[in-house]
This record gives sequence, C-alpha cells and structure tokens, in this order.
Amino acid sequence: MSISFEQKVVILSGPSGTGKTTLMKHLLNSSLGKILGFSISATTRKPRPNEREGIDYFFLSLKDFENKIHEDAFLEWEEVYPGIRYGTLWTQIENLRKTQKHILFDIDVKGSLRLKNRFKNTCRSYFISLSNPKKVLIQRLETRNIHSPKSLKERINRVEWELSKKDSFDEIIVNDDLGTTQKRLIESVARFLGLNPSP
Repeated sequence: MSISFEQKVVILSGPSGTGKTTLMKHLLNSSLGKILGFSISATTRKPRPNEREGIDYFFLSLKDFENKIHEDAFLEWEEVYPGIRYGTLWTQIENLRKTQKHILFDIDVKGSLRLKNRFKNTCRSYFISLSNPKKVLIQRLETRNIHSPKSLKERINRVEWELSKKDSFDEIIVNDDLGTTQKRLIESVARFLGLNPSP
C-alpha cells in the first residue's frame, strides 16, 4: 500500500523506561492535543492493570497478529522481545488521516526508523533517553524480579542496540527532569507543526 500524506507525523521513541508514554500523554493533554491524534499500536503482550483495549493498545493473540501480517494489515511491525510483537495498523493511519490531525506515535526504535523512512520530510522523530538509561533499566527490571537471567540479558542487549541508533533521530532529548523535558518537547513539536507553543 502506498502513502500519500499531507498531515505531519511526530514520533517518540527510545529505550524502555525513559518516559515516552508520559511525554506522549502530556502532548495530548497540552494545547497541541487539539491537532494531534495518537496512533494506537497493536501488540501480542497481555494488558497491564491500567491499560484499556482500543485506548492504550489493541491487544491481539499471536494467531490474530500473524493473520494480520498475512493480510498486509500493518504499516510496520516488530517482534520486540521473543513472542512479543508490536505493530502499526493501516486502519489507524487511515482513521487519523480522516480527522485531519497530525499523527503522534509512541513506538519502539526499529519501528520508528521504518516510519521515518516511510514518511520522509513530513516526519520529526524524537529519541527519548536518560543520562544512564542502561543502569535505570537494570534497576527497574531487577525490582520487578519477573525476568530470568536470559530474559534480562536480552533486554539489556536491546537497550544497547537502541542507544546505538539514537543519532538516526532528528532530536535527542535527555529526560532527567520531566518538567524541563515536557516544555522542550512541546516547543519543538509546535515549531515543527508551524505553531506558537503554549503549555
């Protein structure tokens, strides 16, 4: 399926635990929220207690996800961890296109790079990081105590790979102070959309 797209695309990405989703929600709750539409991803992972179907994600079985791959229903998809897949459905893009809103993505690094290549100059990509994202991730995963040593190593390796791709993004934002980061992101996105920023 080809893309003919006049609206602009804003992508938030980066390693797990750097605050992407918090920043995404802040953008939608700011004055920019009136002209931004969030692209809801599909995933095969189980919903967390505070997540809602069709609001945070579309939760699919692995079989349903594979069926959609065969139907060419995804703009992009990725197996982020073994057995855990995420993807952007074409239907989401079409629905947001009809609203005339600019599209906001909160997705993994590999998916972001694919979207950046698809949308070209109509896209601005942000890599959200921390001063020491690898250390933060290890602490976060160890606190959860739900991952085997093998799984923990896979996730750490993924963070290292993601950090190696940060220079492929249009802007790198170190999220060590949430308030400062929120202000910087709103100002940058507003400039990209040709607007005057306001909280």
